[in-house]
Amino acid sequence: MDTELQQEQYVDTASQNQIEALKGSESGNLAMLPPASENEEQWQTIGREISIFLAKIPEYIGRFYQEYKLPIISFALLVITVTALRIFLAVLNAINDIPLVSPFLQLIGLGYTIWFTSRYLLKDSTRQEFTTEIRLLKKQILGREESQTLN
Repeated sequence: MDTELQQEQYVDTASQNQIEALKGSESGNLAMLPPASENEEQWQTIGREISIFLAKIPEYIGRFYQEYKLPIISFALLVITVTALRIFLAVLNAINDIPLVSPFLQLIGLGYTIWFTSRYLLKDSTRQEFTTEIRLLKKQILGREESQTLN
């Protein structure tokens, strides 16, 4: 019995008023849905606009690429360089983690440094030979004489 009393005490007055408003309204005042043909025409218009936009996308991309060609290429080269550098460092780190490979590579580097110093840097005649080789290499790479590069 107590539950029946509690249920009777809680009455939603707003919903009763809304129902009465709908019952009392006339059919001429109600909003009507648009006919199905108008709705289909809207969808066809929207679909046509989307297909025209999608057809023009290659043209937009081509125009964008022509306008910003240098920054796009520069950015792509930067991304490729950073990626290659990170891969190189990861491989080098992986090689360094192998036991006895890191000290062996350090010994090879130390040996090459000692050989290069004794071969090219200790004597005056070998230093001149080394500078001649560097000048020849510059000429081959740059394609011009050293006197032209100073001017």
